Amino acid sequence: MGRLAETEGLTDIQEEILKTVRQFVDEKVIPVAQELEHADEYPTEIVEGLKELGIFGLMIPEEYGGLGESLLTYALCVEEIARGWMSVSGVINTHFIVAYMLMQHGTEEQKQKYLPKMATGEVRGAFSMSEPGLGSDVSAVSTKATKQADGSYEITGQKMWLTNGGSSTLVAVLTKTDEGAESVYKNMTTFLVEKTPGFGETAQGVTVPGKIDKMGYKGIDTTEMIFEGHKISADQILGGTPGKGFFQMMDGVEVGRVNVAARACGLAIRGFELGIAYAQQRQTFGKKIAEHQAILFRLAEMGTKVEVSHNMMVRAARLKDTGKRMDVEAGMAKMVASEYANEVVEDSFRIHGGYGYSKEYEIERIMREVKFMLIGEGTSDIQKMIIGRSLLKDYKS
Repeated sequence: MGRLAETEGLTDIQEEILKTVRQFVDEKVIPVAQELEHADEYPTEIVEGLKELGIFGLMIPEEYGGLGESLLTYALCVEEIARGWMSVSGVINTHFIVAYMLMQHGTEEQKQKYLPKMATGEVRGAFSMSEPGLGSDVSAVSTKATKQADGSYEITGQKMWLTNGGSSTLVAVLTKTDEGAESVYKNMTTFLVEKTPGFGETAQGVTVPGKIDKMGYKGIDTTEMIFEGHKISADQILGGTPGKGFFQMMDGVEVGRVNVAARACGLAIRGFELGIAYAQQRQTFGKKIAEHQAILFRLAEMGTKVEVSHNMMVRAARLKDTGKRMDVEAGMAKMVASEYANEVVEDSFRIHGGYGYSKEYEIERIMREVKFMLIGEGTSDIQKMIIGRSLLKDYKS
């Protein structure tokens, strides 16, 4: 069958893009990932290299300076980048979600203003939906945008878990607004908040306190964001019309789940690569451990899980590219890929034995990184709720 996670039916352009990204990851990411991750150091040179490759504008239409590629191409690139270092794929992900939301829901003026600079990476996006007490219950959003007499708004509240919260310059922020609708979901609005990169007061009434210290997903900045009477014009409402924020955010999360599935696939592939390589080097009882049935069976299960995850992720991305709704398919891909990635990486860790616990070995880092896949863009439990409700609807007695 050849190597795992191969994708059928790609164009010559897609193949060339993936070949270029894979080479960049092998030469520029993997050799330095361990050192940068342990130092919790921002991967500046890697990010600059991705800018030069055009990755920041991969899906942005050509008319706005991007490459105009598909979600599938993007997801396959993310898979390759996460294989090298998952944190780097996080730099791209939230930027991509904001660009996607602008492409799908922004006014023409907003597209012209932001997309060309997002394509080059000059403007860097972040996505802010979660709050300290919110968790998976988006309806409980408490950050409030209050309309003023002159038609502008003032935002007050606290947001949480912003990837790129410090380094970003444009943040899509979900707020509560009073639109007089009976449904809480129609009383939410997404604002495009501009800020300077860094920590402290990054705009009038906007404070980014600092980086949150995490067990993994290091190197990039994950932050809180505090709003205290931040004044913003109605022109900065995504799409120009209030009350559509929840649906805009859910559209962004849908493609974000494909992205997280792709990241999980990348981690699983790397875990498998490390495990099968080590199993052919290490010897016990007079033979390589890959020749022991217990290890052989483990490798077989790992490879199968990698293949299943990759194919489900590819299917979800291709379905989204047709323009169809695919919340269930994205949820399935995200759930399977994240759960299997954790299992594959843990099996690789077991194959490494005591050496897997050493910081000298790459599997130690990946063991910490892969845990984030279980909670990023919605936990497995949330995916199961989405999937289960849809199945009940489709198979109603």
